[in-house]
Amino acid sequence: MSSSEALTSQGYIQHHLTNLTLGVHPEHGFGFAHSSAEAADMGFWAINVDTMFFSILLGGLFIWFFRGVAERITAGVPGTAQNFVEWIVDFVEENVRGSFSARNPMVAPLALTIFAWVFMMNLMDLLPVDLLPYLFGQFLAVFGADPHHVFLRVVPTTDPNATFGMALMVFFLVLYYSVKIKGVGGFLGELTLQPFGKWGMPANLLLEGISLLSKPLSLALRLFGNMYAGEMIFILIALLYGGGVVLNLTGGLLQFVWAVFHILIITLQAFIFMVLTIVYLDMAHQEHH
Repeated sequence: MSSSEALTSQGYIQHHLTNLTLGVHPEHGFGFAHSSAEAADMGFWAINVDTMFFSILLGGLFIWFFRGVAERITAGVPGTAQNFVEWIVDFVEENVRGSFSARNPMVAPLALTIFAWVFMMNLMDLLPVDLLPYLFGQFLAVFGADPHHVFLRVVPTTDPNATFGMALMVFFLVLYYSVKIKGVGGFLGELTLQPFGKWGMPANLLLEGISLLSKPLSLALRLFGNMYAGEMIFILIALLYGGGVVLNLTGGLLQFVWAVFHILIITLQAFIFMVLTIVYLDMAHQEHH
């Protein structure tokens, strides 16, 4: 492969891994980033518009679909949509009953929302990697934009900002219910008196603090890492196209095989995020005596 081809491949990968970022650049002021370097220069307060758009859109679709089915529910012979929704609700409720021993009417709806929302965001990874970015670039080209400087990532869960945002909300709920159920003293007692008693307080605080902080980290990094790796493989397979008939056929076959396998990853990651959320909330509701 020549250096120009390598540069083109590197540029293609970099383009697909760059978010549509809106923020304040130190030199160019407020606007959209035209490169990954500009996006990095915008700093912490920049917004990944594509992540926000697709996550909110998919969340809205979930609410619209489930609410619509709930409003049209019938006690007679259920339709396909009602069967599908009831199957998902029963599946989630079964997992909540198996993993959550306390009483809290918020946990099951939260688990359902997490499972369906994360699954839908993950599912975007099965769209052809160039489809929506190309269409978006062509649309903005009509208004004079350079398609090479137009970025769009359509899988919100490949953005650590999204996965950490969800994980931190779960973490705040864990802290809230830990204090609500056990009281401030009980919660602090868990952090400082377990497992070695009052004489092992520094070690207790270190171990329990690490255990507590590992909850949001494990949630966020597991989901992000698996989805990012899946996206990268689709991008690498897409590089085969345009290299002749043999490479085109090979790319098509690999893309199909990876898509079939990736369906398992997409579903499993949504399931794991849901189950860990239930387990962490169950731990927050348990009092140690």
